[in-house]
Amino acid sequence: MRYAETGFDLEVDLTRGNIERVATDPRLTRLHLGGLGINARILWDRVPPEVEPFSPENLLIFGAGLLVGTPAVGCNRTIVSTFSPQTRLMAYSIMGGFWAPELKYAGYDRVILRGRAAELVYLWIHNDRVEIRDAAHLQGKGAVETAELIRQELREPKAQVAAIGLAGENRVYFASIEQGRSSASRGGIGAVMGDKRLKAIAVRGTRDVHIARPDIFLELVSEVLQYIEVRRNHPIPGVMPILAGLGSPQEMVVHDEKWHTENFSWGNSRHRRKDFWTEEIEKKWTATLESMRTRLISCHNCPMKCAATISVPGQPTYMMKCFSKLTYTMAAMSDLEFGLRIAQLATEHGVDAFSAPQVMAFALELYEAGILTDQDFPGMPADNEGRFYWLLDRIVRREGIGDVLANGTHWAAREIGRGAEEYAHNNIKKHEQLPLKLGMLNPIYFLMYSTGEKINITQIEGNFPQAPFATREEREAFARDWIHVPDERFKQWFVDWELRGERSIPHYPPVDATCEIVNWQEQMHYIDDSIGMCAGLSSFPLKPPYHIHNLPTLISAGAGFDLDEAGLTQIARRNRTLVRAVNIRRGLRREDEKPPADHWRKRFPELETRLLDEYYRYKGWNADGIPTEESLRELSLDDVADDFLQRGILTAGGEARGEATSAQPPAPGE
Repeated sequence: MRYAETGFDLEVDLTRGNIERVATDPRLTRLHLGGLGINARILWDRVPPEVEPFSPENLLIFGAGLLVGTPAVGCNRTIVSTFSPQTRLMAYSIMGGFWAPELKYAGYDRVILRGRAAELVYLWIHNDRVEIRDAAHLQGKGAVETAELIRQELREPKAQVAAIGLAGENRVYFASIEQGRSSASRGGIGAVMGDKRLKAIAVRGTRDVHIARPDIFLELVSEVLQYIEVRRNHPIPGVMPILAGLGSPQEMVVHDEKWHTENFSWGNSRHRRKDFWTEEIEKKWTATLESMRTRLISCHNCPMKCAATISVPGQPTYMMKCFSKLTYTMAAMSDLEFGLRIAQLATEHGVDAFSAPQVMAFALELYEAGILTDQDFPGMPADNEGRFYWLLDRIVRREGIGDVLANGTHWAAREIGRGAEEYAHNNIKKHEQLPLKLGMLNPIYFLMYSTGEKINITQIEGNFPQAPFATREEREAFARDWIHVPDERFKQWFVDWELRGERSIPHYPPVDATCEIVNWQEQMHYIDDSIGMCAGLSSFPLKPPYHIHNLPTLISAGAGFDLDEAGLTQIARRNRTLVRAVNIRRGLRREDEKPPADHWRKRFPELETRLLDEYYRYKGWNADGIPTEESLRELSLDDVADDFLQRGILTAGGEARGEATSAQPPAPGE
């Protein structure tokens, strides 16, 4: 018997209309756990680097994490993986909600989609019954509307539906996949789903997921629940509200937005508004949130109410996604009511709530600069909010200037020319980031921004505080019960970290410590993304209930194979290196590893070079960021090493060949 996982994948060829239930190799589970790890393994094995994102040969994989569907609190994540039309690299986006547990209960660990349907279709999974069904009647429908229509059509109100909206159908590079109270948004995964002419996947399951050692497993889950309750009643003092408690994060619980609105950048990630948060604004925004937030909600098997249903007068109720509470507001230089209104429409269209607002603000900045003119915006309203609604509609339909903007700021700037590239300043590897601009370079964040394969800072940062506390006494108090660190040295690094002086940024933490801190935070995300754990209970918050010391026991008791901290650390390192290898084979090199161009006003080129050099060495990579033959073979990735040697990416001596084959892919349409 297989424990924690079902032992079966669902393989769907949309071109041929073929559906297969395929038994999986349990050895892969021991090597990669599940979720992101096995998704990456499948992409490496089955999608050559020459395959374009919009090709029938590209795969779209919906993977449930290893412990999804078990009683493990917070294990509910779907990891959706493919190759991104925006970055041309591996995209993996993670959604919560109820979809992945339902897939497990239907008897599958993954849905692997290849090919392209002749017409728009949706997939219906009900235990052993799997059908590709006509979706012509759903064309042009919103993602949330589509889900409800499918449930009605199937007469299955409990079916979980992941769907795309107009943006996905029209292959907008930042199209999302919407599902209940969550979405897979980053990297244009919804565009790949639209390219395959797949409108939705509906799933209903009624089977069990077995665990190997239920007594140990349930005891640990009980301890986690007790810890969550303690943290709920005792938030960490001295840190911003969304980090004081647990959650992913609990943005919809928080009324005080002083930190975000005064530290994040408004418009096209340009303007800080340091005195924005007044008593008048606080009262107005609090009233708006209280009147429109109908209730706080959770994902499957989780007591944390991180999200909320929003009911805007005159519009359908929807589920607010993480941080999109503010992204539209800040891009439009507007207020919270506007943000909540346009987010409902954007959710129906299915667009990434980080990228879409910035793309629209980017377009208006080009208009103000005279790079785009009235001829590019025929019929655009004169008022600010009206412009954003108008642009959103043109983008998701790929009409007029919207067809250019639908490719994201990097590709749009290249196509527009005339100096537009200067305005696409908030990208990492061609992908829009959170609108955050700061003063002094932060070494930890420099490495996380530059080298993260997720290309999304909220899925890299985590368990180490973002900045030192004001006094040594506060830092010492924080460190006393900091049981989560992998080694006591992390406590000392934090205690010695100061706001000013020799032990302050950018020269502290020291380079070697910075690499270890980044590695720890990254490692926790890779574990979570393989077992399907919500980052809000493990890798994202300070002092979470799950950590490197109790996760090995949880995984062992759930899956039935013995695993200690060293073994789990090795699996996380293997998965991290494999994702890196997938991207290296598609052309990623050191020259691509940069934070947004103007993220920090004060930069330190020599220090940044040292940080990358040491981080690469620490990871077992060469000076160009390529995993060495020795490190690949140590991680049982011998086939990856052999492939790199055969392609000349590595030489027999372990050095890089030098040039990348596809570091700068052609612009859309070239």
